[in-house]
Amino acid sequence: MTAYFIRRLLLIVPTFIGITILVFVITRFVPGGPIERIIAQARQMQMAGYGSGPAAPGSQTQPLSDEQLRTLKEYYGFDKPVLASYFSWLYKVLQGDLGVSTRYYDPVWDMIKERIPISLYFGILSLVIVYGVCIPLGIAKAVRHKSGFDNVSSALIFIGYAVPGWVVGVFLLVLLASHWEIFPLGGLVSEQFEDFSLWQKIADLAWHTVLPLTSYVLGSFAVMTFLMKNTLMDNLAADYVRTAMAKGLSFRAAVFRHALRNSLIPMATSFGNNISVILSGSFLIEKVFNIDGMGLLGYESVVERDYPVVMGILVISALLFMIGNILSDLCVALVDPRVKFE
Repeated sequence: MTAYFIRRLLLIVPTFIGITILVFVITRFVPGGPIERIIAQARQMQMAGYGSGPAAPGSQTQPLSDEQLRTLKEYYGFDKPVLASYFSWLYKVLQGDLGVSTRYYDPVWDMIKERIPISLYFGILSLVIVYGVCIPLGIAKAVRHKSGFDNVSSALIFIGYAVPGWVVGVFLLVLLASHWEIFPLGGLVSEQFEDFSLWQKIADLAWHTVLPLTSYVLGSFAVMTFLMKNTLMDNLAADYVRTAMAKGLSFRAAVFRHALRNSLIPMATSFGNNISVILSGSFLIEKVFNIDGMGLLGYESVVERDYPVVMGILVISALLFMIGNILSDLCVALVDPRVKFE
């Protein structure tokens, strides 16, 4: 098993290079980069009369000189071939330098580091709630298959799964924040947060967390609940469970002593993959609730063509996703002793 995990760790290197080089090349050919944005801003200033002279209406003349364009291309690394620029960027990443934002001119790592606690907060809460609710709910639905409880809960879960989380967020904001004013319209804390006592800060944070957290977890309930239910039903119909019950074991003991552990294997498989979700957040949900986490940062960096930030988030997300896959295999090996990785 040790040799298997060593090979998986070594495969992270070529996989990481493949992912990053693909996105890096795309960012070089997508229009609307930092140089184009600076040219557009300079043209607007020229049209407003702040340049060397007001341009005629509708004029599309180049507001920057060739020397200025060369300086900008050299500054942003567009003066080199794509592969040369990529390996130059990769060399800096290996030294811990993710570059500087072309929009805010702040170090990318500092921008990401400020938002990691927010994404961790919502990610860990979502993970605990999803697993803490879906596993017991899936067990209850499996042992009460085709009952009224099973049918009603299935209908509610499917409705929640069919509606995207950010749409639910908009609905909750309109109904509970704008119309009834029960919850705040957005943000993570109130403006007077620093003046509150400890318990007031906890209450204020919880007050701002309810609506976005509901939007986060709603879409995950269906997949995890039905995965747990269907796997447990398959195990309850297996020969080893029927044999145990034929020998006098009660149904409750057969579920919790035998079938449940084997049913947790698919849940363990998905556990490691959720690690990347913990940090990446949700672009649209954080945009709807104006939560300044990794999701909102990624959304704004894509919209504003802030390529260093895009690549910085990609580096962290790709590494977490690949490490999560390895942890998924490890979780399966811990839950199921029959699994032997060779």
